[in-house]
Amino acid sequence: MGRVVTADELQTHLASLRSKAGSPPHYPKVVTTNGCFDILHVGHLRYLQAAKAMGDLLVVAVNSDRSVKTLNKGPDRPVVGEADRAELLAGLACVDYAVIFDEHTPESLLRLIKPDIHVKGGDYNPNSLPEAATLKELGTELRFVPMIAGRSTTSLLNKINHPAC
Repeated sequence: MGRVVTADELQTHLASLRSKAGSPPHYPKVVTTNGCFDILHVGHLRYLQAAKAMGDLLVVAVNSDRSVKTLNKGPDRPVVGEADRAELLAGLACVDYAVIFDEHTPESLLRLIKPDIHVKGGDYNPNSLPEAATLKELGTELRFVPMIAGRSTTSLLNKINHPAC
């Protein structure tokens, strides 16, 4: 199985791992996160490394191109297509699997794979996170990683589009 997978492939693989290992805590602790990851930068890398350190397998759910359009990121987003974004993420040493999801939020995917931990950036909190209720229902622990000031795709695009003279 490659590192860019479908939701069904991921569900099957995780079920196999869990059945072979028995009951918790013997099976791998699955950590998920999600986002657009439009133009990869060091903020993304540090965030993903921190997420990976929380468990054994890191699954990154990547918003599809259509899904990004629903997030009001701007008319020209995403800059990089979904297949390329997923492949770039899967190529990082800290990422075990990348999976593309087409909905506005990853709730269906989270229900399918039932992660142990879900990680989001510090720009969110439990009250602003759309999938918080689903995570609670699944018994998934929610953790936050602080954002790195000045390290975002939006600030990078602003710098590209409006360079200092």
